[in-house]
Amino acid sequence: MKDEDVFIVEESEVSLVVIKVPRADYKMRPVYIGENPYKGTFKRNNEGDYHAVDLEVDGMIRDKNPDGSDGMILEYYTMEDIDKETLRKYRQIFEIRNDGHVWNSLDDKSFLERLGGYRKDRRGGKEGVTLAGLMMFGNGLAIRDEFDNVFMDYRDESEITPEVRWNDRITYDGTWENNLFNFFTRVTPKLIADLKKPFKLEGMQRIDETPVHKAIREAFVNLIIHADYLLDAGTLKVIKRTDGFEFTNPGILKLPIEDIYRGGNSKPRNPRMQTMLRMIGFGDNAGSGFPAILSTWENEGWIKPELKEDTRLNQVTLTLNMMPGWLAALQELYEKIIENVNDSEIQVEKIAETFNSSIEAIPISIEKSEGIEGVIKRIVAYMNTFSKEQIEKISETAQNLSNQMQDNKRLSGMAQNLADSLAESAEKSAEKSAEKSTAHTIGVPGLSKRQKQILDCMKQGISYSSEEIAQMVGLKGSRTRQLLNELVAMNFISCTAATKNRRYTKE
Repeated sequence: MKDEDVFIVEESEVSLVVIKVPRADYKMRPVYIGENPYKGTFKRNNEGDYHAVDLEVDGMIRDKNPDGSDGMILEYYTMEDIDKETLRKYRQIFEIRNDGHVWNSLDDKSFLERLGGYRKDRRGGKEGVTLAGLMMFGNGLAIRDEFDNVFMDYRDESEITPEVRWNDRITYDGTWENNLFNFFTRVTPKLIADLKKPFKLEGMQRIDETPVHKAIREAFVNLIIHADYLLDAGTLKVIKRTDGFEFTNPGILKLPIEDIYRGGNSKPRNPRMQTMLRMIGFGDNAGSGFPAILSTWENEGWIKPELKEDTRLNQVTLTLNMMPGWLAALQELYEKIIENVNDSEIQVEKIAETFNSSIEAIPISIEKSEGIEGVIKRIVAYMNTFSKEQIEKISETAQNLSNQMQDNKRLSGMAQNLADSLAESAEKSAEKSAEKSTAHTIGVPGLSKRQKQILDCMKQGISYSSEEIAQMVGLKGSRTRQLLNELVAMNFISCTAATKNRRYTKE
């Protein structure tokens, strides 16, 4: 620890002493009390310290090995446990990518040895298939015999419904040899199938890939080469969603998250698997893979990729969300507004409903040219049924948020933009109220045809829901609610606002 790791923060007239405990380097773990690491190693999970189990301590000790974990020889496993068809497919791709390479003429055993999938221990006199060789190219039965703790799972959860949990799934079902190479080659085409492929030529050759294609494959490679296959349980999970992807692998991070985001330093647990994939054009061993993903997502204007470590479940999840960054920022802004508007429950619900409706009305693939101002105008349009007081309250809250968020120019500017738009909307609302009040004083002729129709259908003293009225007049619910709110503002009908389901009564 350094002096700057201890500092004081003033918050709401309270002084907080902050002690930042840096992550121990992976070469120094496990950090333990006493002489026995299996008795004295503890893990910090949120609010508590927990005794690390033996397998977790074993994992920390393995991570200290600069040569990685996937070079260990698996006793009693031979070339008979390698799936010949899987290795044949790999070698076919290898030969295309590496035409004239001296390894192409080798037999399978010698070829696998060069890749690190088969090894001889000259000192101990042992030889056999390595962890990397079996997991990448082994037949499924042999892998399950040795690694029954490892589970591979791909799910397509795009456009699912409550009744349908996924549209497509790849997991072990007896129809394929469930090794890592087959998992990678089966799942990757499904992940990138829906991505746009612009027509582009380099010389006379068509280029069908974009940086997004490469970034998604890089994320998949990272899942494989950083996984800890020797834990007691773990799932290599890949999920495809309508607006992004999620990659989860067993094993905690070897490096601090900030170092990973910065890039330039790669410490995979499985360097031989990394070599196997790199030799056929997938992945990068120079520590530039993750920064390349970040750069691609930034260039597309999407939300920054999120890397999360769960030290309780011993797993890491990378989320690649393809939602535009400005739309996510708008969502964050609205959530803050909702939190800060301390009016009735109904009003907060209505703001939330308005926000959700507006987001649903904006497709994820919206043109960037529309910009945030166009989106704010759309959402303000949904607020036209609010009372002048409500709009002014939200506008005031947005203005306060803008003042509070001066360190975040993006959010501050959005809040100011929203405040100005709502202030203008409040003025228009006041003008409309004045017009309606005049109409009320000169009698019913000031009403529109639809407003008169609603009043004619409602009987004096009986309360109606907006759905009931919508059925009576043959309109959609959203249009009916707008007309009802206008009649409330004009004092022709009253509304019970104390309950979740509003009811309207003719005055």
